Amino acid sequence: MKRVLLIGNGAREHVMAEALKASSYGVSLFVVGGAKNPGIVELADEYLVADVCDIEAITEFAKDVKPDFAVVGPEGPIAAGVVDALLEMEIHSASPLRTVGRLESSKSYTRDLLEKFQIPGNPEFKVFTDEDGLEAFFEKLGDDFVVKADGLKGGKGVKVSGDHLNGVAEGLAYARECLADGDRVVVEEKLVGQEFSLMSFCDGAHTVDMPCIQDHKRAYEDDKGPNTGGMGSYSCENHSLPFLVGEDIRAASDITKNVAKALFEDTGAYFKGVMYGGFIVTKNGVKLIEYNARLGDPEAMNVLPIMTGDFVDVCEGIINKTLDQVEVGFEKKATVCKYVVPEGYPDDPCKGEKIVVGEIPEGVKVYYASVDDKEDGLYLSGSRAVAFVGVADTLEEAEKLAQSAVGAVTGPVFYRKDIGTADLVEKRVEMMKGIR
Repeated sequence: MKRVLLIGNGAREHVMAEALKASSYGVSLFVVGGAKNPGIVELADEYLVADVCDIEAITEFAKDVKPDFAVVGPEGPIAAGVVDALLEMEIHSASPLRTVGRLESSKSYTRDLLEKFQIPGNPEFKVFTDEDGLEAFFEKLGDDFVVKADGLKGGKGVKVSGDHLNGVAEGLAYARECLADGDRVVVEEKLVGQEFSLMSFCDGAHTVDMPCIQDHKRAYEDDKGPNTGGMGSYSCENHSLPFLVGEDIRAASDITKNVAKALFEDTGAYFKGVMYGGFIVTKNGVKLIEYNARLGDPEAMNVLPIMTGDFVDVCEGIINKTLDQVEVGFEKKATVCKYVVPEGYPDDPCKGEKIVVGEIPEGVKVYYASVDDKEDGLYLSGSRAVAFVGVADTLEEAEKLAQSAVGAVTGPVFYRKDIGTADLVEKRVEMMKGIR
């Protein structure tokens, strides 16, 4: 038996819990979550409701349950130093220390790292700690720019010209706002192309890539509306995407390998966990949008259900720097994940309203996210509520499965019907043909 400490309580952590419990070793699962997730509760041996960044509460719980290792779901605890605090207790984690977790928690650090070690993938960019040269750089970029607040902002710190900011004046105003809120801001050229996620298990010396995935950040169909945490995602049975070529995936994979090496050279610490690259294919090749230092949500739900091999072995391979000796692969299956979210999400989501999850079709996986599980049923708590994942031999079949399930939820909710559909995928293929 393995004793595992899991930190987090969203749908990503639900699928992580499922993968851990499926281990051939037999797993006793101990969870710290900010709220009770009904799916994780069913899988957990003990469940502590506490802030996932509360180092004192987590370390006290860890002293009691004595886990063999820990794994962290969300980015907040990594940035807060939870992994570091556990390591001081000689509890190792399949998640990175804070210093290398800066790959996600500091956008300026990642841009500077690629530049310092001459790793391809950066757009034209500058990091500013004050207004000196700010206006001149905006004038150089013209109307195509991105402004990034440096730290973790829950996905709301990045603003793009044309989408969130109209013209240089608004860009400058937001950059000044970021400088006032923190000590630095990143301004960079706007990249045009198709985005994809490539997540890789990493032990600091070796990487194992997962299938490519495309996430859908916009709230409404046809990529309209405000940005969200992710309304859903899809992956294909060949582990590529219809608008990618083999060279695109190799380029992204090489960037990740080089970044892992550079992190050790720069910090003296190995990155142990998941390096999740958000990439974009442009007319000038593959560029890096950003890195996350953990599994994606929703992307974790595309890859973990089709992973072959033992998730405990993967976690221990990450910890022991023996990932190259672990058998890990992925079934040749397509997956489509669709989130059901509260009406008004993300700007003004309804909360406290009851939802009912009806009968789920066979072949669909269900992962609970932000719901309150009360005696008389499930209630919305303001963020993404339930994720449904179809797994099948083709993308068309996987999409049909996921779509057949989202309608089983009654209550004040909505979802995107178009994720994984042939129409939306074809639009992206045609766009890339024009760009190439």
